Amino acid sequence: MKSLVLAEKPSVGKDLGRVLNCRPHGRGFMEGDKYVVTWALGHLVTLAEPETYDAKFKQWNLEYLPMLPEKMKLKVMKQTSQQFSTVKSLLQRKDIFEVIIATDAGREGELVARWIIMLGGWKNKPMKRLWISSQTDSAIKDGFANLKPSQNYDNLFQAAVGRAEADWLVGLNVTRALTCKFDARLNAGRVQTPTLALIVNREEDIRKFVPVKFWKLNALCPGFIASWQDQKGNDRIFDKSKAESLLARLKGKNAIVISVTKKAKSESAPLAYDLTELQRDANRRYGMSAKDTLHHTQMLYERFKLVTYPRTDSRYITKDMVPTLKQRLQQVAKAGYSRQVEPLLRNEINPSNRFVNDAKVSDHHAIIPTEIPVHLSSLSSDEKKIYDLIVKRFITVLYPPYKYEQIIVLLEIEKETFRVTGRIVQELGWRAVSSIMKDDDEEEDSSRSIPELKKGQVVKVNDLKLVASQTKPPSRYTEATLLTAMENPGKFIEDEELRDSIKSGGLGTPATRADIIEKLINGYYVERNGKELVPTAKAFELIRLVPETLKHPELTAEWEKRLGKIAKGEENKNRFIADIRQNTADLVSKIKASEFKFEITNLSNEKCPVCGAPMMKFTDKFVCSDRKCGNETGMQKETGMRTERKSKKDHQMDKQLLQRFGKQEKKQEETLGDLFDF
Repeated sequence: MKSLVLAEKPSVGKDLGRVLNCRPHGRGFMEGDKYVVTWALGHLVTLAEPETYDAKFKQWNLEYLPMLPEKMKLKVMKQTSQQFSTVKSLLQRKDIFEVIIATDAGREGELVARWIIMLGGWKNKPMKRLWISSQTDSAIKDGFANLKPSQNYDNLFQAAVGRAEADWLVGLNVTRALTCKFDARLNAGRVQTPTLALIVNREEDIRKFVPVKFWKLNALCPGFIASWQDQKGNDRIFDKSKAESLLARLKGKNAIVISVTKKAKSESAPLAYDLTELQRDANRRYGMSAKDTLHHTQMLYERFKLVTYPRTDSRYITKDMVPTLKQRLQQVAKAGYSRQVEPLLRNEINPSNRFVNDAKVSDHHAIIPTEIPVHLSSLSSDEKKIYDLIVKRFITVLYPPYKYEQIIVLLEIEKETFRVTGRIVQELGWRAVSSIMKDDDEEEDSSRSIPELKKGQVVKVNDLKLVASQTKPPSRYTEATLLTAMENPGKFIEDEELRDSIKSGGLGTPATRADIIEKLINGYYVERNGKELVPTAKAFELIRLVPETLKHPELTAEWEKRLGKIAKGEENKNRFIADIRQNTADLVSKIKASEFKFEITNLSNEKCPVCGAPMMKFTDKFVCSDRKCGNETGMQKETGMRTERKSKKDHQMDKQLLQRFGKQEKKQEETLGDLFDF
């Protein structure tokens, strides 16, 4: 009798098979004396399309909404049906006595495996769970030596099902309702829409912003510059006449030191990376998109086995990992980081409790290097950049705090207060590591060194200068700052309990946020302008038309709060879905009753080569304004000329579809594999 091991991807499955002494044995699986290893290709099974429940749902018709099936059905995804057949046939083999779930250790990984197993006909038979955070041989062997009962993860699976069904109900119904009501290709969901609202609201703030001039008065003293401040500590003067009057009155006068405050300060090293923090850093430093960062990190994890599981929301490690840190450091030292690692290896590795915290590790720990030997020549340029970030952060977090003495000096000129700050470094700690690593894009320390000053001392003022400036508008979101807002949207939520609940969830998950951003871009709601994310005219229209509930992160906060309870066995999934069904009906009702109209503000003089309708102009594309057509053409920025993205055969097929339109939407049908990121 043998155990069937189900992995999430072929690359992972083949690694598991190699460690378990299995050999290729047919298409889509490996086999050995004790194990048969097979794999999914991501989701092989998904929720069924609307027309599965009723043929009338093939038509996008406002009258048929909301679609609220009594019981959600599953279906095999057509494009990967062959691999599903392979897995199903293995599940039904007489010599298979148990299944070991080896998909990604998290909510979505549990969903991938359980749905395949359910449709594969494996019922009431033994199942176990492999739960690991690294793809190294030793981690795999340890994991198989400590398999968990699958029942331990039943509630996690129920939470995953609840999230998937809720996204289906809300996403498909709201998308169809918006599209049919406003005769425009619009889509919305509980994560995508509030994320877009953040970008749109920021753009509105920028457009409304009116700059205001202000002045600062600086005293140039030997060895330092002190700035004037009022009694509340404000250093900006918004009245020009007041600024000039101060300058005239104080010009040529010396200063007296009225106080010198010294305070010992300690600054701990930044924590290790979770996925979102890694994506932020890669975007800030290299302009890398969140999606690309995830892809490169996934390659480092799966193919090269150089880093631990990337789709994590934790920045901590567990106590049982501490003995492995020395070996990990020894390996990265050989990859060119010996100068930074040697001081750590001279003593016993004893990380602080700030980094080692079992309570803050849920599914997976922080992203750190593995103990696998490193061959940098095998990595692409971008993979090296991501690996370099992970290694630097890992080394840095093991260094002691940066310690310094902060000095605040207050001076007085004719009873007007001036302030200067400085610091005396006592121990560089982790900042010495940053210096060695030449992180040129690290923010410079804004505090300056200043000469020794004593209370009552008279200080010569060489000159007084007014520096004119003006207030600046809010910055547009970059992927780095948007990821931060998605991770911590609590400041946009008034309800204190919901604000607390979303701290552990945010908008989307570390694994889905990159895809959400890409979907906003691919749907013509957002465009990249360098690092900036700029909303389009379509984005403003969607946020104007969509029900208020979907614009704010409270919906996701409420969902995450309840899904977390389901995962812990504290709430019933069916009760949650019942409430989602009611919410869906309410949202559709509001859209139906809306008196708004969709307004196209970016029409061009170009005509669609397929249907003749006016084309909407975006930065590098023209898109047909007729939602039934949706033809796209690219633009050559140098000449402004159009470049067709479709062949004549494609255009002929489009025309045939347009002639048949009325029974079925073209290009607007849902791709159910994408539902998980609504």
